[in-house]
Amino acid sequence: MTPKPARFATLATPPGPFTVVVGTDHGGREVVLASGWTDDVSALLPVIHRALRPTWVEAAERLEVLDTVDAFFAGDVTAIDTVPVRQRSGPFLEDAWEVLRTVPAGEPDTYASFAARCGRPAAVRAAANACARNATALFVPCHRVLGSDGGLGGFRWGTPVKRWLLDHEAEHAPVVAA
Repeated sequence: MTPKPARFATLATPPGPFTVVVGTDHGGREVVLASGWTDDVSALLPVIHRALRPTWVEAAERLEVLDTVDAFFAGDVTAIDTVPVRQRSGPFLEDAWEVLRTVPAGEPDTYASFAARCGRPAAVRAAANACARNATALFVPCHRVLGSDGGLGGFRWGTPVKRWLLDHEAEHAPVVAA
C-alpha cells in the first residue's frame, strides 16, 4: 500500500501567513503535524519528529483545520483547544506539550509556573525547551508562556507575532465568573 502524503495549506492571518501541515490518524481524521507563521512549508518539515515526518507533502486547496484557525482569528480563542495534534519526543516534552494545551487563553503562564504545572518546578529550562521545540504553534499554545519578569521570552515565529497573539487572546478570552 502506498503511504498517503501529508498535506499543507497556508492562510492569511493578521500577524502573517500561517501554514499548517496535516497527516491523518487511523480513522482518516486530520492531525496537525506542524504549523507556524510562514508561507514556506519547507520551514516546517524539519521541526516534525523524524518518526512522523512525511516523505512528501502536497498542497491542499483547503484543510478542515483552517476553519478552526479562521474561528480563532475571528475571536473564538478557544476554537484551537481540541484540534488533534501529533508530536513525538521524550516523556517530559510530550507531557509538557499536553500541559501547554491547558494554559487558558488570556491567562499567560511564566516558564517557572509552567515547569511547576509539569510536575518539575526546578526544570525551568526544560519547560522553556518544550516551548522552543513545539512543532504545532497555535494549537499547542507555547505563545502563552512568558518570562518570570513578564517579558515575552522567545518565540520561533518572532516576538511581534507572540505579542499579537497574546493581545488578541486577552481581548477575546472567555470571562470566567468568580
